[in-house]
Amino acid sequence: MLDVRRMKVLKEVAAQGSFSAAAEALSFTQSAVSQQIAALERESGAKLVERGARGIRLTAAGQALVSHADAILSRLEDAEQELAAIAGLKGGRLRTAGFQSAGATLVPRALTEFHRRHPDVDLSATTAELNEAHELLRSGEIDVAIVMDFEGQPLLYGDLETEHLLDDSYYIAMSDTHPLAGKRQIALADLAEDDWINSCPGTSCDQVVLNACRGAGFEPRVVIESDENDQMQACVAGGLGVALWPGLALAHIRPGVVVKPVQGKQVTRRIHAATLKGAYRSAATEAMLAILRETAEEFRADAPLRVA
Repeated sequence: MLDVRRMKVLKEVAAQGSFSAAAEALSFTQSAVSQQIAALERESGAKLVERGARGIRLTAAGQALVSHADAILSRLEDAEQELAAIAGLKGGRLRTAGFQSAGATLVPRALTEFHRRHPDVDLSATTAELNEAHELLRSGEIDVAIVMDFEGQPLLYGDLETEHLLDDSYYIAMSDTHPLAGKRQIALADLAEDDWINSCPGTSCDQVVLNACRGAGFEPRVVIESDENDQMQACVAGGLGVALWPGLALAHIRPGVVVKPVQGKQVTRRIHAATLKGAYRSAATEAMLAILRETAEEFRADAPLRVA
């Protein structure tokens, strides 16, 4: 394989017309320039330079190599400039993914702040639950994922490096016409005879609600299953059932819905920023993780939940 540094020496020899002038321009000794050209001739398997009474001239092979050297060295310079820009957050890209309620609250605020500080970095975001986010990280399609787990259902992926951002408590949501709507707190057991609205079966959110109700001594009678927050809130507002939802999913509450803290044992999910363990972290990734930490502090400090 041809050595790019030696190609640069050949280019300078061609431009200066002599080994001595090229050596001066490159701050080399004349002997070093001669050795570099000799090594390049061995690598290329062709004579590149002919010496004459009037100096040196390039052979046809030397001319061909110099013409390619111009393009190669130009591309390398462009690459070096782009890498420097990325390292200085003056370029590059950052790709994120997060579950639905984080994607409607925590993530947009973090992305907005990132864009304010680093407007030259291209941003992209997608919605993905844990399994999909894990695959996107493994395939290199995203840099950072916002994921969640629960005390009884911890993350099981050993190839993920996670950083805890915040704990997100669950609240009871019910219609403002519900008989218990005037209470300050509500025990889950008090809703054992109610119809329930829950996430679709098989999801982590579905399972945590079922486990919480079972822990309170009853099997919830789920009549509506949906993963769409607006649809679930509309059904609650219409008096079709009660629900147990995390705070991030209740950042915006529909008219007709009241939200109450759980009395007794609390239900909580843990929110994490995840990257692939051992993977290269760009300056943009590190900056985003720092901003996610800051944003999580804001959510802990001034929760957007409006508890009735």
